[in-house]
Amino acid sequence: MSSLHQRSLHKPYNLLFHKSSTDAPSKPYYFSAILNRTTILLLLTLIIILGVFSPWIGDRSTFFSPSRVSLEAKWRGYTLPEAVSYVAKNGSTVIVCAVSQPYLPFLNNWLISIVRQKHHEKVLVIAEDYATLYAVNGRWPGHAVLIPPAPDAQVAHKFGSQGFFNFTSRRPRHLLQILELGYNVMYNDVDMVWLADPFPYLKGNHDVYFMDDMAAVKPLDHPNILPPPGKKGRTYICSCMIYMHPTAGAKLVMKKWIEELQIQPWSKAKKANDQPAFNWALNKTAGQHFQLVDYTLRTNHG
Repeated sequence: MSSLHQRSLHKPYNLLFHKSSTDAPSKPYYFSAILNRTTILLLLTLIIILGVFSPWIGDRSTFFSPSRVSLEAKWRGYTLPEAVSYVAKNGSTVIVCAVSQPYLPFLNNWLISIVRQKHHEKVLVIAEDYATLYAVNGRWPGHAVLIPPAPDAQVAHKFGSQGFFNFTSRRPRHLLQILELGYNVMYNDVDMVWLADPFPYLKGNHDVYFMDDMAAVKPLDHPNILPPPGKKGRTYICSCMIYMHPTAGAKLVMKKWIEELQIQPWSKAKKANDQPAFNWALNKTAGQHFQLVDYTLRTNHG
């Protein structure tokens, strides 16, 4: 798969004029000189015009093109129910990620790995800025949606920053909305890649499937229970890869995750992120049907 933001290759322009062997004999020198001066003036004028207007000329359409404006309006009005219905048209499962413009290269790598497993048509990119929305839908129409309100202008937020918290704390709301629409949903961080198809490992009718963030590899017959809590009184389940059925139990976990994020907001003293809140939500809803998936499925996660 080519990069989502790779420029398309343009064919070289054909020469507007060329001299053939059947051309009439050359005109006198003075006419040629005038023609040359005229040509130079025309070229200079063209260069000036291009210099003025080139900043507004996009990769696919010009500043004056109505098609670009109409397409952007279309994607701005594209809703989550429409997007989920489109990508899940051949089934009931949606594979979701959330991406802002600085992380498009990560998105590209992740998508390449999913294409190899032939699950890419289920992918829905939740764009966290309009630049990402237009970039993805420009190359892959219908596979990106922005859920308002759009966050502030995106930069590559560092882990532990308020921007990172604001970005990731939107995740459980997105997932809950998809569950409420009646679809199975798999969430992935895009700093990981698939080395194999994970779906054969997601057995049974559990509410939520997740992975332990501890490095020890578990046997295939390990019990489907939460591991014991760590030093901080909670488990270390990774929120990088989550699979859920649209059950009451899965929706309860997402609602509890949202509540925990509200209880533990980001501050300079306590630089929170979304994963501890996810673990507290799991610990407080431990009566639901969970499946702890083998850590080896998450190989090559950043």
